[in-house]
Order: sequence, then structure tokens, then C-alpha cells
Amino acid sequence: MFAAYAARIDRDQPLSGLELGERPAPEARPGWSTVNVKAASLNHHDLWSLRGVGLAEDKLPMILGCDAAGTDEDGNEVVLHSVIGQSGHGVGPREGRSILTEKYQGTFAERVAVPTWNVLPKPKELSFAEAACLPTAWLTAYRMLFTNAGVRPGDSVLVQGAGGGVATAAIMLGKAAGLRVFATSRDEAKRKRALELGAVEAVESGARLPQRVDAVIETVGAATWSHSVKSLKPGGTLVISGATSGDRPAHAELTRIFFLELKVVGSTMGTKDELEDLLSFCAATGVRPVIDEVLPLDRAREGFERLESGEQFGKIVLEV
Repeated sequence: MFAAYAARIDRDQPLSGLELGERPAPEARPGWSTVNVKAASLNHHDLWSLRGVGLAEDKLPMILGCDAAGTDEDGNEVVLHSVIGQSGHGVGPREGRSILTEKYQGTFAERVAVPTWNVLPKPKELSFAEAACLPTAWLTAYRMLFTNAGVRPGDSVLVQGAGGGVATAAIMLGKAAGLRVFATSRDEAKRKRALELGAVEAVESGARLPQRVDAVIETVGAATWSHSVKSLKPGGTLVISGATSGDRPAHAELTRIFFLELKVVGSTMGTKDELEDLLSFCAATGVRPVIDEVLPLDRAREGFERLESGEQFGKIVLEV
């Protein structure tokens, strides 16, 4: 079957290890289901995999891709939950959790195999491309907002780095849930898009907000960390799920954190139940992922190049 896969690890030039071509189709195994992929979306996790983060050399070649929607063996329209081993179903109770492509072949292929427990029904209201955007970036944003930040309608939230998949999802989910959402970006066009998606105000990265917020959604890391901490109300919560600009900020702001009794919460992906809730939320409210570009699988390299450049706003989808 045709696939986009990591053939080599290169920390400095990750795309040099990306290849497109034939790979073995998944074999049947007890407790697992094979899904015919209709659409799959790119994440920064895929670029990190090509750099060798979370992907060991002895696992190569590895088909990339965490997210997908498609049809199961019976023709049912389905969405995949990307966290393998969360429940023990299909892998054994002692296996630690991993994300697709860390141990198991991913979704940038004509077919993918996952534990049957990881397969959820796709709501009819969502297209395959829309559903394929949800299991990583959108699920991450959903958990950050509603589980770990614990915000309620009427609360205020700062979303750093408008334009990224998680940030875009957080703006749209926050707006739909009745939050007052502020956003930042270095790019004027991305700030304008953030306003169109529901942010009440979008400012340049590092600029002072008109008010302090109840929670910050942080995925940028070192470049925005100090601003995130300074933007919180006393007792506020900073939820972090990524550090694309690095994980060692020049100013950790520890004094402010303890003096104002701020909370810093790490967040990774989400549970199958949260994905089920997210799918229902999108179906019921009409909220849909912003799709930057849809490409056929054989043009996957173009999608990776756009993701690496940081020019995208929303998700890049590969169709099979």
C-alpha cells in the first residue's frame, strides 16, 4: 500500500528522512481493527518524529500520522483515538501508553491498524477531513480548556500563538463555550483570522492584554512563557501542552507563580471519552476545524513543508 513514512532520523533537516512509497499493509491480529483511511491530518508530532523525538531508530521505517477518519471492515464511518495502550485493550495491561507512530505504524497510508477499543463512530455531521483534524490538536485543546484549565462560561482565556492547530482549536472551542478569548501572534494576518474565529482581541506576541485572564493555553513555550505567566489573574491557571520554541525560558517567573498562587498544569492529548465528547460537541454546535489545505497523500511532502514553515492557519489534511 502507498504511504508517507520516516525512513531516517535527521534532527537538523527532518524532511530529509521523509519518503513516499510502498509499505506492507497491516496484518490482522486479535483485538485490532483495520481501517481504510479516507483522511488524515498533520501535526507537529510528525515533524518531531522525523527528528527522532519519541521515535527510535530501531522502529524505522515508520509510517507517520496520528490522526485519521475512514471506514472499518464493515463499512462504518469511524474516527481513531490516537493514544495506544491507554486501556490495555489490544496491547496487554502492562504496556505503557504511546501515540501512534511511536511504536505502531501510523495513518498516512491507505490502511491503518489500531486496537478495536480505539475506534469511535464518526458523527454524520462531520466530513472525513473535519473528523480527521480532531483526535490530536483539537482533543488536546479540549482537554486543556475543559479538564485542566477548568474554565466556565464567562471566564477569560489567553491563547498563545494563533495559527497553530491547538491554538486555533482553543479559540473556536472557547468561543463556542462562552469564554472571553484573547489571542496572540507575531503575524498580522493570523491575528485577523483569530478575530474572525471568535477571539475578542488579538495582539502581537508579548503585548499587554487589556485585562488579566483566568487561564492561559500555552503551546509555544520559551518565547511566550514569561508573557503567559504575567497575563494571569491571581490564582489563575497556565496549561501547557507543547514548547515549539524551546522548553527553557529565560525567565521562569517563579516569584510571580508562588506569590500569586498560580497553577501550572501539564496536559497531553486526551482520553477516548473526551474525544467522544468533543465529537458530540462539534456535531451539536456546528463548530468545525479550520482546514488550511487539503492535499492528496502523494503530495504529503508539500504538506510537511508548509507545516515546517509555520505558514499554515489551521490543519493540513491528506486525503487517500
